[in-house]
Amino acid sequence: MEIPAFLEESLAEYQRRRIGKRAGFGERPALLVVDMQRGFTDPECPMASDLDAELDAIGELLDAARAGGHPVLFSTLAFSADLSDAGMMAVKGSGMRLLDRNGPWVDIDERVAPRDDELVFEKRAASCFFGTDLVDRLHALDVDTVVVVGCTTSGCVRATVVDASSHGFRTIVVEEAVGDRAAVPHLVSLFDIDAKYGDVAGLEEVAAQLRGAASPR
Repeated sequence: MEIPAFLEESLAEYQRRRIGKRAGFGERPALLVVDMQRGFTDPECPMASDLDAELDAIGELLDAARAGGHPVLFSTLAFSADLSDAGMMAVKGSGMRLLDRNGPWVDIDERVAPRDDELVFEKRAASCFFGTDLVDRLHALDVDTVVVVGCTTSGCVRATVVDASSHGFRTIVVEEAVGDRAAVPHLVSLFDIDAKYGDVAGLEEVAAQLRGAASPR
């Protein structure tokens, strides 16, 4: 990734401490699309932001993953109407009330619509791994690399990447395919992910890997 000027000193410090080695791809990747639901992508929803470019990039990666025969999984952040299952998510963000699991804002944006054979799972926390069976599903698919895209970079994407790394998966974040509500959290999160938890890579490189990598056993 291209490092902004305000992070160059931090990069130099990390390099001196030997932090930031590239992990690379494994042999059996899966594409994980984090929370690209209408509540975050549709301008009619107060919680949404402009993610049109990221949706286009995710569309390219979906084509590549499907062409390569790799698993594709989608998460959606959804709660009960009374937010009784939302915990601190509701305390920190009153807009979570909009993400009623029976309402329209939890549906995946039709521009990156899942196929009938692709998993869409609900989550109630930032990480896709927290309170879900995602790790078991990935192990059952013999996945060793998780390509993470979606939103937001500083929130659910970052939390998911930290947990993916903690579970032993090689983790790739596609720079053009993740978005946030503000530039600084987005850039700092990408920097932090690339240094400690996964590799931040470009769209063209990752799409080529997905098309050419071996399919999961």
